[in-house]
Amino acid sequence: MDTPKSKKIELIIPAYRMHTQSFLNVLDGISEEDALKRIDGKTNHIVWMAGNFLNMRYGLGMVLGLKDEDPYNDLFFQGKALDESYNYPSLDELEKNFHDISPKVFQKLLEVTDEELDEIFEIGMGVPFIRETKLNFAGMCLGREDYLCGQIGLMRRILDYPGMKYDVDENIKY
Repeated sequence: MDTPKSKKIELIIPAYRMHTQSFLNVLDGISEEDALKRIDGKTNHIVWMAGNFLNMRYGLGMVLGLKDEDPYNDLFFQGKALDESYNYPSLDELEKNFHDISPKVFQKLLEVTDEELDEIFEIGMGVPFIRETKLNFAGMCLGREDYLCGQIGLMRRILDYPGMKYDVDENIKY
């Protein structure tokens, strides 16, 4: 079991690792063709959802001090609206980037201190009961990842794929 420097981040570590598993499981078996389908022109497609998930990982990494930049930031930053005139990356490209950034972010989660997590990180939400700190940003990233996995899971079913499995690959340490 990985032990983080910060007691405050202990709750996030297992959730982060489970989200890694869920992300890979929810995308398992989806064809590139189906990953670009929208429902009645109203939904985002799976590629957009996966890209936004990945963008959250890059964002969390940036807040924790990583210099890595999302190569598709212009397509997904802050949940930028899907634009069908854009050429979106393939699921394979997104998964490759996911495996590149995720272990780096995980390492930063293990190394971050309570003092760093308490630092203000303003995102302009303006919600009176949310103190905009690095710790709360990390929590919001996990919430967004949950949401996106749920959306992709629903799209799996709509596109006639079996429901997501909850298998865990113990070789993935992030």
